[in-house]
Amino acid sequence: MAEQLGPPPEPPPTIPGRVAYLVVFAAIAAAGIFGGIIGWGVTDLGCTGDCTVATTVGACIGAIGAAIGVGIVGVLGLRAMAEWKPKGSQPESARRRNPSA
Repeated sequence: MAEQLGPPPEPPPTIPGRVAYLVVFAAIAAAGIFGGIIGWGVTDLGCTGDCTVATTVGACIGAIGAAIGVGIVGVLGLRAMAEWKPKGSQPESARRRNPSA
């Protein structure tokens, strides 16, 4: 027996918009790139001779560390945006259930 599915549910009104997620993604990608450049540079300055493996490891550690750090800050920022939505942005059905909000 086939069940009839209705339209997909709408996302909660308190989640940040798509642009906010794209900005966080771009910030994480940029931090990874710049962290890799910094890690490579620091390792290259401190090494003499053939340092191919060492600079590669330094670049990877810098990129991963920077991306994780910015990712944590980005998630915290998105959560804060979700909490700071004005109360007037509730959907009509929620306002009918709770008129004092």
